[in-house]
Amino acid sequence: MIVLIAVSFRLAGRRHTDRPYGQDEPCRGRVHVAKSTIIGAKMTIRSDIKIVAEIGLLIYPGAQLAAVYGLTDLFRIAGEWALPLEGGPRPAIRVTHWKSGPETGPEPRMECIWDSHPGDGHSLSHVIVPPSIIMPDKMPSMQAPAAWLAGRHRAGATLCAICAGAFVLAETGLINGRRATTHWAFAHALADRFPDVEVAVERMVIDDGDIMTAGGILAWTDLGLTLVEKLMGPSTMLATARFLLIEPPGRQQRPFAQFIPRFDHGDAAILRAQHHLHATRAQTYDLAELSTISGLEQRTLLRRFRKATGLRPTEYAQEVRIAKAREQLEATNQPVEQIAWQVGYSDPAAFRKVFQRITGVGPATYRQRFGVT
Repeated sequence: MIVLIAVSFRLAGRRHTDRPYGQDEPCRGRVHVAKSTIIGAKMTIRSDIKIVAEIGLLIYPGAQLAAVYGLTDLFRIAGEWALPLEGGPRPAIRVTHWKSGPETGPEPRMECIWDSHPGDGHSLSHVIVPPSIIMPDKMPSMQAPAAWLAGRHRAGATLCAICAGAFVLAETGLINGRRATTHWAFAHALADRFPDVEVAVERMVIDDGDIMTAGGILAWTDLGLTLVEKLMGPSTMLATARFLLIEPPGRQQRPFAQFIPRFDHGDAAILRAQHHLHATRAQTYDLAELSTISGLEQRTLLRRFRKATGLRPTEYAQEVRIAKAREQLEATNQPVEQIAWQVGYSDPAAFRKVFQRITGVGPATYRQRFGVT
């Protein structure tokens, strides 16, 4: 896969880097191809293939180009593994790259700067917003790309976002009141900035019909294969996954996610309660004790704790305990029952149930996947 991506960098990369911003050649009838072919020659779509979709990849400020080129390769490879349609032409996905052009009026202008199957005009069935190499708290406003995305959605395109690309998609307002995923480490930031979005990071891909979102930085493989399955069928998807040595869609984020407690909420009383839970590893969790430490009446403590941390005190204590258990499972060969007792569970069955709920897998499976000993 590294070789394939490197080839795409050579073929398509100079489109994004060699020319000054906004001076890329137009897509229509032009594409940079291998050196043995005349660059800029008029090309037509081959008669032995049938374009089943046009997927546009949005290159916004800070977009991760590795995902752009990787998806470009993935869709091309899927076309090579696809079976002919009832003995006729072979299905193929047209991939185009889009980037902000010079401002010429009130409407945002996006230019196609690369096209896998150059032809006259575009009919985008899907638009993908790739991950960002900039952390969400430093990402600038994306009003122009968001307005363009909203326009493509009105025209019938399915909008897809990967990882921090969800922040760009959220600026359209189209995922307000809907479930969307992003990288597990960015979930709180997305929920804080866009409170009307229902952030759900358990799954790697959420397919909501006209909106699709994917979680981790490398979840472009999951999203890409999901689209291949929808457009070309499960056989082509599986063949593509096998060739690229990547897992088919269906993974979850929960086994990878770490507990990241929030300490910057500004509630000093709740902060004292949190510090106590971490100092004791929540092994002796007691609501009355937390009430005394925080100086709050229990009902007030419950309300303010959830507001500040996003979790109830019992849930927070479980997260602290399971985080410690994960460390033990990763770094030691201690029996699961012993680890359960060390983190505060006298009943191994109860420990396994809580561990499964938080991580999505059982302790033994987690150790098999992430253990280093």
